[in-house]
Order: sequence, then C-alpha cells, then structure tokens
Amino acid sequence: MSSPLPEQFATDLRLLLAAQADPARAAPMAAYMKQRFAFFGIPTPARRAAVKPAFASLGKAPEADWLLAVAEALWAFDERECQYVAVDLLVKFAARFETRHEPQLAALVRAKAWWDSVDLLAAHVYGGLCRRAPSLRVRLDAYATHEDMWLRRVAILHQLMYAGETDRARLAAILSANLDQPDFFIRKAMGWALRQFARTDPDWVREWLAAHADQVSGLTRREALKRL
Repeated sequence: MSSPLPEQFATDLRLLLAAQADPARAAPMAAYMKQRFAFFGIPTPARRAAVKPAFASLGKAPEADWLLAVAEALWAFDERECQYVAVDLLVKFAARFETRHEPQLAALVRAKAWWDSVDLLAAHVYGGLCRRAPSLRVRLDAYATHEDMWLRRVAILHQLMYAGETDRARLAAILSANLDQPDFFIRKAMGWALRQFARTDPDWVREWLAAHADQVSGLTRREALKRL
C-alpha cells in the first residue's frame, strides 16, 4: 500500500486539529508564546489523541523522505499545533533518518524557531541520529558556534538523553564555546544540559562549574544546580 501524498496527509492532519479547535484556549496559548504563533487552542493530550489513528496508519517504517515532506508541509501552516504534530511525527520515526537528512532537519529547526519545537528535535531526533551516524558529531560541534542561536541550542542539547554515553569532552567544548553568549535561551540550555548530566555524573558537573566560575552565567549555574 503506497503512502498518500505528503501535502494531502499534512492537510488531513490539519483538518483533524481544526475540528478540535478551542478559541478560548487559543488566546492564552498564544500569549504564553509571546504572540509569536497562532493556535487552535488544543491541549497536548487532545492533540495527540486526534492524530493518533493517522499516525498508526503509517505502520512501523514510513519512508524518511516522505516523513520530512509531511513535516515541511505542516511547518507551512500558521497554527502552532501543526508544527507540534510535525515534531511528534519526526520523533516517533526518528530512527528512520540518516546523515543525508540532516540539512532538512536543520532547516526545520531554523524555521518558526522557538524552544517548543527545537528542544524535542534536538534531544530525540538529533540525539539518535548522532548516535547512529558518528560522523555528524563534527557538524554538531560546529553548530556550537553557529550564527543561528537555535542550531547552537541543538548542539548544546543533543546529548541530553545520553546519560552514561555522554561524550564529556564534547559536552565541555560545546558549553565552553557558549560561555560568552548573553542570550537567555543559550544560557538556559547550558544549565539544562548540565542539570540533566548531573543525574549521571554530578562530580563532573560540579568540577566544570568550578573551573568556569568566573565565566558561567547565574542562570546557567542555577539551572545546573537544581538537583545538586
């Protein structure tokens, strides 16, 4: 059985979301996101329930190129829930992606960028991809100093779920490369990466913070120490 056209599948997903629209919820959701996006006003559980049958219809191994085409079509819609569905789709089938797909993933990171889309792509899509394709780690290391803040955030967070497999040297280099960054989202991400890794190696985190005591921001330090 062949897959439907990506644009049609994306349109059908949007129609499922539109049927669940709640204008009373949409306004506060848009306000929470600083009015950057329009919203249908659908809570996450209801959103995921609405598209679950459509996701299930894809089976276990839809083609990666098709998945990305669907995500790109969903990214083109105004309502933010469409991007959330795209991210859920990419995360669900993250194992399908290969090195050649990284430029398209990076384009999605940069388009309509905000933490609510970037973080899941970083931890669950990029994280798995870099595990499967170690050659990509050089590109992620380069993203640590990229002019685009959101690609920097991907570099900082892509090892978030690695626990004991975290490459400490790479994490240290990526964090150190961003010590002079004033942006809230970079400093917050650095603290989150350290806080998460403190679950695995709290001594390493303490030592890194001590070694950079004169450079690390208060925000990063507070985030890093929340569980220490």
